Amino acid sequence: MTAPARFNPAKHLGSLLLGGVCGLVFLFLLIPTIVVIPASFSSTRYLSFPPSPWSLHWYVAYFQDAEWVGATLFSLKIAALTTVTSVTLGTLCALALVRGRVPLKGAVRAIVLAPMIVPHIVIAVAMYMVYLQWNLVGTLAGFVLAHTMICVPFVVINVQAGLQKIDPSLEMAAASLGANRFRAFRFVTLPLLGLSMMTSAAFAFITSLDEAIISYFLSSSLDKTLTRKMFEDIDFDLSPIIAVVSTLVIVLSVALMGSIELLRVRAARRVGG
Repeated sequence: MTAPARFNPAKHLGSLLLGGVCGLVFLFLLIPTIVVIPASFSSTRYLSFPPSPWSLHWYVAYFQDAEWVGATLFSLKIAALTTVTSVTLGTLCALALVRGRVPLKGAVRAIVLAPMIVPHIVIAVAMYMVYLQWNLVGTLAGFVLAHTMICVPFVVINVQAGLQKIDPSLEMAAASLGANRFRAFRFVTLPLLGLSMMTSAAFAFITSLDEAIISYFLSSSLDKTLTRKMFEDIDFDLSPIIAVVSTLVIVLSVALMGSIELLRVRAARRVGG
């Protein structure tokens, strides 16, 4: 018989302290988000917390304002197109880095991931100077190109992690049955990468929708992104519509990430079952 494990007060105290510190950090990060949501239900002309009385007045004002709705639709269009381009390019890049024979693979990986490290203000200034010469400032194509550049690293990281979990012998088995490399990727690798690609798509969409600095530099007076409109409202009005927009973005982000987590749990249960 094995002796029962002894109770170690120091170990349990350390776990409790670590849990407490993690909980405090989590609350510190979460409190600003929690405060914004009730503030969006204010009925006053200024941001207030807690709102008194509660009202949906500013939600109605947001949906009735053509500028806010136009900026929202423009940002959603940019985010959707950016998601498609970044997932496509990022998946191909990750496939080349993991499965291909790329010269100077480490240098290529560093260049691809550089937009995650370089300050966005530097990228914004550089792109603004280039876009002025190419007449891309304020255009849909210009925004999609810029946002794709900053979203591709998230896709590469997620898809790389997914590829490293896939046994290469599965592709070899498909090839031994007569499939060429494209068909092996299409019918074997791509379905197994589905969850990684959906996670990448969620990250790309949220990153594009939330991008503020680059969008501020590249927006024109007519075609504004949602973040540019928010900056202008903060400078000249600072109405509770800011809290309304923030709440809607929070809800959309949580819904996307919650859906991905639900798919991940179902996939894990299917594999385990």
